[in-house]
Amino acid sequence: MTFWEIFLLAVGVSMDAFAVSIGKGLSVRKVSWREVLSVVLWFGGFQALMPVIGYFLGVSFSGIVEKVDHWIAFGLLLLIGGDMIREALTEGEGHEHADSSFAFRNMLLLAIATSIDALAVGVSLAFLDAPLWSSVALIGVTTAAFSAVGLLIGKKVGCRFHQGAEFLGGLILVAIGIKILVEHLFF
Repeated sequence: MTFWEIFLLAVGVSMDAFAVSIGKGLSVRKVSWREVLSVVLWFGGFQALMPVIGYFLGVSFSGIVEKVDHWIAFGLLLLIGGDMIREALTEGEGHEHADSSFAFRNMLLLAIATSIDALAVGVSLAFLDAPLWSSVALIGVTTAAFSAVGLLIGKKVGCRFHQGAEFLGGLILVAIGIKILVEHLFF
């Protein structure tokens, strides 16, 4: 995978954290550096950690599934992206409500919830022989940046971008999955 493909992948998986950060921004009266640091560390950290776990799970089983790895990567990205698109198009259902708590338990649960898709992406990275450490660093940094910006946007303009961000993230993941499949089948 090229740098730009990994970057687009990072943007795609960071959209859940971005959307949740917008919601957090809606819920606070004033955004402090402590709150920005909280979303950056929690969301960026978990988005970087989960692909590592997924990668090593994928490597463990790579010999078994080597001939169908591109189908697995395609399927995982299609499922993740499709779910993000579905959630974006479903008004009111399943969307996080604005919650002003930045407490440990609340942020831990949100970080896990927004990074489950990154676990599956890590499995895909293993099958694609993508460079692990530079990929997870880019995913973590991208998510951290989007989370900080999302918190500030939420405070400034409200939740207008929530559904659009989630939809765009889903489209990016589906497009990468299709590209992977086409490359392996035809090139």
